[in-house]
Amino acid sequence: MFGTSASSDNKSVTPSSLSQVSLKNYSETGMNVASKVRPSIVGIKVEYTANSIFLRNPTTAQAEGSGIIISEDGYILTNNHIVNSSSNNSYYEIEQASKVSVYLYNDETEYPARIIGTDEQTDLAVIKIDKTGLAAAELGNSDDVQVGEFSMAIGNPLGMESSVTAGIISAVNRKVTDSDGKTFTLIQTDAAINSGNSGGALVNAEGKVIGINTLKLSGTGIEGMGFAIPINSTREIYEQLIQFNKVKRPYIGISGLDLDEKTASYYKLVVGIYVKQIETFSAAEKAGIKVGDVIIGVNGKAVTSMDELNEIKNTHNIGDELTLRVNRNGQEMDVKVTLAEQP
Repeated sequence: MFGTSASSDNKSVTPSSLSQVSLKNYSETGMNVASKVRPSIVGIKVEYTANSIFLRNPTTAQAEGSGIIISEDGYILTNNHIVNSSSNNSYYEIEQASKVSVYLYNDETEYPARIIGTDEQTDLAVIKIDKTGLAAAELGNSDDVQVGEFSMAIGNPLGMESSVTAGIISAVNRKVTDSDGKTFTLIQTDAAINSGNSGGALVNAEGKVIGINTLKLSGTGIEGMGFAIPINSTREIYEQLIQFNKVKRPYIGISGLDLDEKTASYYKLVVGIYVKQIETFSAAEKAGIKVGDVIIGVNGKAVTSMDELNEIKNTHNIGDELTLRVNRNGQEMDVKVTLAEQP
């Protein structure tokens, strides 16, 4: 009888042979960041007047969000959609917030706030409470944010004040289009962001604010996809909101349709931006732009869409001159437009 022998590569593992990974440093980072930043994050409660076709008298709607203290004398940065709702449909219409209240960290006092300025285009707003000695958040440099680095979201999800969630930076410069069709360039994180987190802070391992939490993707099969407005893109906006109560932007004064090759060929036009409407007394009207013109270039650069035109325009200041290359009835010409201030 022949004997057989068997060998195995499986090795027994004993607890003593396992190398343990300490999470102490990670935990200490989280605790230090939360301790530093939470005093700079506020809860915001908002009341709106809602008009309904089914009710004789207006009713009140409520919402909650978060904000970031940006100065010790009471200026708070938040999202426009928190204090300036556009939730309208065929059954009801919600107006701008009729009452805004702020709750500070470890303080049950309700502080009335006034809206300083709102900007729908960037979804940012500034509100203010009459109180000094507040803990202003330390702002970081969102241009330095790296994929994979530590991130913490701090806010008031579902009314649970001063909640923190942690994760990593999933992506930077992520193009996201919201339900209203506006496209934003955002920081993506897997730190949990829920209803009420909007307007709160996304911070790095140094406790510096790198973004304003603004939206998340939700639905079946979607998890851990939250987005924040890079803090660097907010600075000029909130400074103008504080100084002017609005954002001053350069303005041409046209509405246009993008013509791709197929559409342009069908209508016997050229690829570019078809000028559909010109606003009265606008920069475009003063420059001599006409309905039916097709804008094909700006300052020597070809453009094929309103987005491209606006992107170039927004790199200039009010009072600057743009040279638009226009195709009018098959003839090309240059038209100089002096940018005005957007009404």
